[in-house]
Amino acid sequence: MKLHVLGSAAGGGFPQWNCNCRMCSGLRTGQINAKARTQSSIAVSDDGIDWVLFNTSPDILQQIKAFDAGQPARSLRDTGIKSVFLLDAQIDHTTGLLMLREHNAPLNLYTTKPVHEDLSTGNPLLKVLDHYCGINWFEVNPDNRAINLPGASNIDMHPIPLTSNAPPYSPRRDKPVPGDTLGILMNDKSSGKKLFYAPGLGEMEEPVWDAMQQADVVLVDGTMWTDNEMIEAGASQKTAASMGHLAQTGKGGMIEWLDKLPKSTRKILIHINNTNPILNEDGPERARLKEHGIEVAEDGMQVVLEAGS
Repeated sequence: MKLHVLGSAAGGGFPQWNCNCRMCSGLRTGQINAKARTQSSIAVSDDGIDWVLFNTSPDILQQIKAFDAGQPARSLRDTGIKSVFLLDAQIDHTTGLLMLREHNAPLNLYTTKPVHEDLSTGNPLLKVLDHYCGINWFEVNPDNRAINLPGASNIDMHPIPLTSNAPPYSPRRDKPVPGDTLGILMNDKSSGKKLFYAPGLGEMEEPVWDAMQQADVVLVDGTMWTDNEMIEAGASQKTAASMGHLAQTGKGGMIEWLDKLPKSTRKILIHINNTNPILNEDGPERARLKEHGIEVAEDGMQVVLEAGS
């Protein structure tokens, strides 16, 4: 199994276009050692030729241009992306669909029913795409049963419902239902290796924890360092929890959970908010993560899971 991190930041990217917080201004002025990041999305393949795209950020065109395998150039109009899987209906994970409108055939799109409803009503991207390439929609049931997708047919994808939050435009905002947000346990049938991916994780529940313990690699929500991070930065009055994200620190935080995993598990944070001090590679927060054996995803990062690794 091959995984390519197309984008590793939370909504708005890093630096965010209108933000002058300590992290964003520090990157622009060179006062901190950090890397710019686009909004989160990954691509997964079992052969390195055909790929499944997980989420489509507004930065998708920039991300594909930086990803050589995404453009195999076998014909005048070509792409390595065989299917798209949306884990939620958030703006920063879906609006890139519009950038793929020149596709020469309907896009193979996999979502749950709640996500499809949001993208057909409150944010009707799918109706707009009907006027361009069109969509072949496949309903995903959030029941942990394995499905196989074009682009990674040798990988069993187990969709696991997460407790997070529906988008602000959704009628289910603050009243999420199973299927509003998913995590994916990926099982490579050839190597037996497993990866768990969840960029939006608000609460650790038994099915999620079970999936994480099975995985050789966990790529999980790293949005906020503290629950009240954005409040303290003066950027928002919302806590991480209210937005559907489990902070890294504090009682029951992500670091505490990751510490319980086997030492052999590779632990990576993704979906990093622009206010999160772990973006500073020389800061004490990054040093603390290193002490716990936790990595921070960056654009272009590659993960390869194969037998013997």
